[in-house]
Amino acid sequence: MKSDFPIGIFDSGIGGLTVAREITELMPHEKIVYYGDTLHLPYGQKSKQNIINYCSKICDFLIEQNCKAIIIACNTASCIALNNIKKKLGDDYLIFNVIDPVIKKIEELKSNNIGIIGTNTTIESGVYEKKIKEIEKNCIISSLATPLLAPMIETGFHDATIKRKIIATYLNHKKLKSIDTLILGCTHYPLIKKEINEIYNNKIEIISSLESIGRYIKNELKIKKLMTATKYEKKHEFYISDLTTSFQENAKSFFNKEIHLKEKNIFI
Repeated sequence: MKSDFPIGIFDSGIGGLTVAREITELMPHEKIVYYGDTLHLPYGQKSKQNIINYCSKICDFLIEQNCKAIIIACNTASCIALNNIKKKLGDDYLIFNVIDPVIKKIEELKSNNIGIIGTNTTIESGVYEKKIKEIEKNCIISSLATPLLAPMIETGFHDATIKRKIIATYLNHKKLKSIDTLILGCTHYPLIKKEINEIYNNKIEIISSLESIGRYIKNELKIKKLMTATKYEKKHEFYISDLTTSFQENAKSFFNKEIHLKEKNIFI
């Protein structure tokens, strides 16, 4: 493994671009190879075996691109496929997920009443609850599946009134009435963090992996001596399994510049 090899990042769609942006801002000299599986989004509504199969093929592709580390920038994939990926790749590759940085943040905050929102599969897996209970046994945890949010964000839904109504309908659920902390259990959700804050009148702590995943990964690369030594800006590569207009438009806004998207269906 060479330090100037790229970092691979994948998600079912644009949500993982929030992670890619954090990585490029914190480590501007690292090259990113991104794969967005728009053909199968959202993962939260797929069977566990299908999710494992999709992730396995994507990891094979990222390894072919000589990636020194792979970031599973999807909560659903992190919940369902992480162990399979680690078993498949062994100790030869650094594998990161978007759940562990959130748990580390929870440990620092010492919250008393935590709400979690995510896809059906993420919530049903119970991964967040299990990990939180390991560090905060007396904490109250309330989980709510919010399946409409990721597709709404992915399609770039622009009607502000309807968008806010959908978000508010979920957040006003009785399960989330008394929370002091809300975990955004999907990498799409930071894109509606402003609306979520407005609904809660900025009175609760909102946590996603974005607050700490960049520092977490940078530290691990340093420990493994895999930080790139070059000081010039590298050209990132963005692949998607199905080229959509909404993905093209949203991707541009993430990096404030034109990015070249390559359609590559690795599932054929």
